Amino acid sequence: MNEQLCVGIMCHPTYGGSGVIASELALSLARNGHEVHLFSHEVPPRLARSSAPVEMHVARGIPYPLFTSTPHDLAVTSKALEIHRQRGFDLLHAHYALPHAVNAFLTREASRNYSEHPPPKVVTTLHGTDITLVGNDPAYAPLTEHVLRASDAVTAVSEDLARRTKTAFCSASLPCSIEVVPNFVDTETFCPSHEPLPTPPTLVHVSNFRPVKRVPWLVRAFVLAAHNTGARLMLVGDGPDQPEARRVALEGGVADRVTFLGERDILPSLLTPMTCFCLSSHEESFGLSALEAMSCGTPVLSTNVGGVAEVVEHGVSGILCAANDLEAYAQAMRTMIEDPARAHKMGLAARERAVSVFAREAVIPRYEAVYRRVLVKQP
Repeated sequence: MNEQLCVGIMCHPTYGGSGVIASELALSLARNGHEVHLFSHEVPPRLARSSAPVEMHVARGIPYPLFTSTPHDLAVTSKALEIHRQRGFDLLHAHYALPHAVNAFLTREASRNYSEHPPPKVVTTLHGTDITLVGNDPAYAPLTEHVLRASDAVTAVSEDLARRTKTAFCSASLPCSIEVVPNFVDTETFCPSHEPLPTPPTLVHVSNFRPVKRVPWLVRAFVLAAHNTGARLMLVGDGPDQPEARRVALEGGVADRVTFLGERDILPSLLTPMTCFCLSSHEESFGLSALEAMSCGTPVLSTNVGGVAEVVEHGVSGILCAANDLEAYAQAMRTMIEDPARAHKMGLAARERAVSVFAREAVIPRYEAVYRRVLVKQP
């Protein structure tokens, strides 16, 4: 895409997939010559460590006794409208249906009252739990359906998520178009280490420790798999399930071999060299952390849920297990621990798949193509 665009991106400022992809997309678009503005109530970690020319707009609501919680979403919408009137966005790209597609929709509709610039187009990218857990809830479903239909384009990060969204919100009488644009990885930053594999064997997991990630379940599997092996488990991240995960490790007699690192922003060095990356979610629309591990040459052990099978090839770049089969998962974990040659072979295949299918250079043009189609579409 040769013409320079003015793009506003709205996202959560998190270590999770939607915040990471939105930040990395903003950085990549800026490097491609576009004018990019990012809106959130805090600076996303991936953006904070970059020198790329992305204009960051931190918009925080004001605390007021009448509000039960600070309305950051309204502040983001107001700030986006302000900058649109100054700069004139060609489009707003909302990552995560709620609240950001609503923010973008409100900004577009409010801009119709002003003559400085035409209203921006709205692109919404669905990341997973915004549909499967939040947007599908009866409390939010009517609004989710409205903003999906009001968006000029909707993308999803996996075929599985697109299918589930259509099942929940589309029908023969009211069809909807959802294009799949997968998550991507910077294969130069996330690359294999030349260091030898750790001794003893070390497994790694990265998440926000929310219940959907099932970190205590993962620790239970490690208790079964690591008996008499000396293997270690490294847990990166923090969240509500960390205390329970610690309790499971203590009661399982592996507390001295499970390390809780908390939130870190140096992921490449934590993903390689590693024996295996472990994903244990019961809902996972893509599995970005698994892809980043694959790009580092680390094989993946995952529950076979959502869109994970679109990323990890079972028996080639990793092992997939039924979501509720703890024993099978533990056995696969022990295989990774006891057969380093097989794990290494899978790691090589994982790197090849990350580079050939999910490299940033291959996926960013697909988003630019979505923008191009939206901008030439007649209202």
